[in-house]
Amino acid sequence: MPPRPPHRPALLVIDMQAALVPIMHRPGPTVGAIAGLRSRARAAGVPVVTVSQRGGGPVVPELAPGEEEPAVEKSTADAFLRTPLDTVLRDLGATELLVTGFATENCVETTARQALSRGYDLVLVADGHTTSVRPDTTDFAPPAQSIAHHNEIYRHIDFPDRSVRVLPAAAVDFSAP
Repeated sequence: MPPRPPHRPALLVIDMQAALVPIMHRPGPTVGAIAGLRSRARAAGVPVVTVSQRGGGPVVPELAPGEEEPAVEKSTADAFLRTPLDTVLRDLGATELLVTGFATENCVETTARQALSRGYDLVLVADGHTTSVRPDTTDFAPPAQSIAHHNEIYRHIDFPDRSVRVLPAAAVDFSAP
């Protein structure tokens, strides 16, 4: 087996678009957690990659990509499918992805699983992803339960030769593998 490349994290911010805020569960705390993590990532020299749904409008101002930061537009729940995301991440030397954004069980989940399949280690930021609000009469799990459910799945997922962690934003250490 070839030696592993040096640990190099990258922060993914998925679909945190202003037009989606009205349907997000607890958008304020989620944006706050991601914004704080993003600020720490930038200070540590960790790349931040913003992924947006085509036609979804601009990213919330607190999370808008900087001039030199890569932004990827997607048309499906999978941020890797028919986008340059994998190339962007490989060009940045990323080996581990910290996944944040909207919506937990759709775009966040799909992109996280694809990241593992493409050889990246993964950190699901426990308080850095959210889902949509739900009507009272639905078969969907309530939003807080859906988020907790996905965090728990990733705490127990077993993926060969990959590190998978679930951490709150405050516990992320950009220097540690």
